[in-house]
This record gives sequence, structure tokens and C-alpha cells, in this order.
Amino acid sequence: MPPGGAVVVGSSNGKDCSYATARSFPVKLSRPLLFFAVLATGFLVAPSLLFLGGGRAASSYYGLPSLPGPGVLLAAVRSAPCAEEKEVYRWWARPPSKSAWHNMSDEELLWAASFEPRTAPPPRPSTPRKVAFLFLTRGPLPLAPLWERFFDGTGGTAGSGRKLFSVYVHTTPGYRLDFPPSSPFHRRQIPSKATEWGMPSVVDAERRLLANALLDLDNERFVLVSESCIPLHPLATVHAYLTRSAHSFVTVVDDPGRDGLGRYPDGLAPEVPVSRWRKGTQWFELHRSLAVFVAADGRYYPRFREECLPRCYVDEHYLPTVLTMEEPGSLANRSVTWVDWSRGGAHPARFGARDVGEEFLERLAGKKEKERCMYNGQPVEVCFLFARKFAPGALQKLLQLSPRILGY
Repeated sequence: MPPGGAVVVGSSNGKDCSYATARSFPVKLSRPLLFFAVLATGFLVAPSLLFLGGGRAASSYYGLPSLPGPGVLLAAVRSAPCAEEKEVYRWWARPPSKSAWHNMSDEELLWAASFEPRTAPPPRPSTPRKVAFLFLTRGPLPLAPLWERFFDGTGGTAGSGRKLFSVYVHTTPGYRLDFPPSSPFHRRQIPSKATEWGMPSVVDAERRLLANALLDLDNERFVLVSESCIPLHPLATVHAYLTRSAHSFVTVVDDPGRDGLGRYPDGLAPEVPVSRWRKGTQWFELHRSLAVFVAADGRYYPRFREECLPRCYVDEHYLPTVLTMEEPGSLANRSVTWVDWSRGGAHPARFGARDVGEEFLERLAGKKEKERCMYNGQPVEVCFLFARKFAPGALQKLLQLSPRILGY
């Protein structure tokens, strides 16, 4: 309002404006009305706060608060003062020591993860950057004793070793992991949904794992593993290899054959031209910046989810295609997970107790037959950090041989 209590009035020709004097509001009535307005606002806000927080009593076993929808959260972020925005911005994040369980929907979870920084803040001396291990499983973890030895076998105490990693487990809905508090898997199960081999639901689960792990700012690298995977080197070696890498490890193949280019769905054009179509393996390792991109992807992934159906497999084509389109210089174009496809078929070879021996493990760990690959632009002999697929029956042989051959 212009000075002097005037209001602007437009003329009929739409060009000129004149000022009309407005009547001033009685000063004596302004204070009582202001008092009643404050009271009325309080009565309106209090039920809203109770409503938004009421989910706490009805939350899950883990006792986590209910969250308002993304629209409410976004409004809060946009209206927050600059000094307070940092706290509002990340209030959904989970402390690393707490349970991985929560009551967010997929929409809320992916929305929250999309707001996470693509680069983590400088590490504190007492808190090194962590590797997030994302377990995509059907339910049980039959090789958990081997992984527990790997996670705790750092040459120091279990507590110091656990500063190097975090664990997230996606299982079949309804299955509940049961590990003691001393286990790295204790309460690390995330809310999960059913997955079906070859269907987009598999990548839904991968994005769900990534989004959960992104809520911990100390997680810098994100590696997808399964219940049939084993580590081939000690935790300290794996951690150093990944956190010091300038690239993310995603296999990218330009395959002109029936199982490559032949799977391209025409419905992806023009967002994904056929010339950019790529193939790879499901088992990825990503830097934080790419993990945020995947969790936040509202451009490519909805198209893949709708168009890429068998004989097109989202888990083999989505990441290799989209990341080479958006961040080709960030990829090492190889995987750090070893598999054996020599037996043919739709699935790689599976190894049981009879297959596991000293020579076999030495070859996988690169001690028997030296392989060469590129790492940060230099040739190295350590190319694989994990291997699959191992049957539950191989566990005892693995536990017996891992201290001497695998180093944990």
C-alpha cells in the first residue's frame, strides 16, 4: 500500500493510475484483534501438529515417526529461513547407529534421497568415508558368518572397523532378519517390496537400497551384492580400492547382437536413441554423485520401467545406457564382481562345497592367475573385489580357507 493509506486504482483505459485515500483502521481496536488473531492461529496450528505427529503411536516396531507427503515437506523446505534450512533439509536422515527401518513410502524415500548432497562434506579425522553394502536378497543370508568375519576382521576392534562401512538389506516382504546386536546385520533390514527376476521391480529394489543408504551422509560409495556373493579381500583393501577410485564400476557393452541391440524397445525414443543403447551386468558400484542421480531420476527411469519388459531387462540396460549418456567419464566400464558365464544359460555358474578349494579361491583373489585391468588410468592386478554365485553349502569351506587365502 502506498504511503498515507492510499490504494492504487486503475483507470478505464488501462494506462493511468490514480490514488484513492483509504480509511485508517481504528488504533484502539488493533491490539485486541491482534491478540485474538494470535490465539486463533494457535488453535488452528495445534491440531495440525498433533495430526502430523500422531503416526508415532501407530508406527512400526522400530518406533519411527510418520512422515508427511513430499508436498508438505517441500513447502517446509521452501519456507524455512536460511539459517534453519540445513536442519529442515535433512531432518528425515537416519543416524548411522540406528535401525535402517522407517515408515516412508517409496515416493517419500526417493524424494528425500534426491535432496541429498551429491558430494559428501569433508571427512572428519574420526569419521572416514564409508562404503555402503547393499544386499539384494530373497530372504535369508546363508553366507552371513563369512560377511561378519569380513566386516569385523580389520586388524583392529570391531568398532573401528565399522566406521568404514554400512549395511542395508532388501528381502522378500514379510521375511524378518534376526541377528544379535553384535552383528553388522542387526536391524539393517529396510522396508522391501516383492521382486521378480527380469522385471522392473528388481531395479525398483536397487533404487530403494540406494535411497536408504544416501540418507547417511558418511556413505560415499555404494556397492550392490547378493546373498550368494563373497568378498575376495579384507575390508580395509576393499574400502581403500573403492574410496580412492576416480570412477564408478559399471559394466558397459555396446552389443549389436540379439541379446544387446536386439532388445532395444522403440518406445524409448527419442529420450534414449538406439545409438546410445548399452548392456551390462546388474552388480554395480557407484560414487555418491551417481547414486543421487539414479535415486532422483524422473526422466529416464519411468520410461525404462514402462517400455523395457522381457525380452528387455531393465537391470541389464538401464544403468549402462543412462550413465553413459549422462556421465560417461565417470565410469570404469567394468565390474568389481566376478561371475562365471562359461557354462552357458540365463544364469551364471553356482559353486558349492566341492568347487571351493585353495587353488580356486587363489585364482579368484588374483593370487594364482594375475589379471590386468585399469584403475585410475593405471594397469593393476587387483580387478575383482567380490565373487558370486556361492551356494549355502560352501560356507564351511569358505570359513576354513578365508583367513589364509582371502585375508580375513
